[in-house]
Order: sequence, then C-alpha cells, then structure tokens
Amino acid sequence: MRMRIRSVGAALRLAESVLLAGGQQQARRNAWAAVCENRQYAADRRHDARAAGAAVESLRG
Repeated sequence: MRMRIRSVGAALRLAESVLLAGGQQQARRNAWAAVCENRQYAADRRHDARAAGAAVESLRG
C-alpha cells in the first residue's frame, strides 16, 4: 500500500497515529476503568444513604 502525503501536517499526524496508537488504547482503557469505578462508588453511596435513612426511620418509629 502506497500513500501520498500532501503536507508536513499530514505527515506528522500519520506519524503520531502510528507511534501513539498503543498509548491511546491504554488511555481509553484507563478512562473506562475510572468510569466504572466512579459508577460503583455512586452505587455504594446510594446504598449507604438508603441504609442510613432506614436506620433513622426505625429509631423514630
């Protein structure tokens, strides 16, 4: 496969995509892991808040 590169900018973008492809994939995996972890923390906080609310209600009633 032969490509014709028309500008220095295009050549730099091509080189960057080849050299950094693995790093971008790792960055995406890290970002997704952080999203999943944040969702789990949020679910835990909701669960803890419900449990605390139930405990307060049992003390009142």
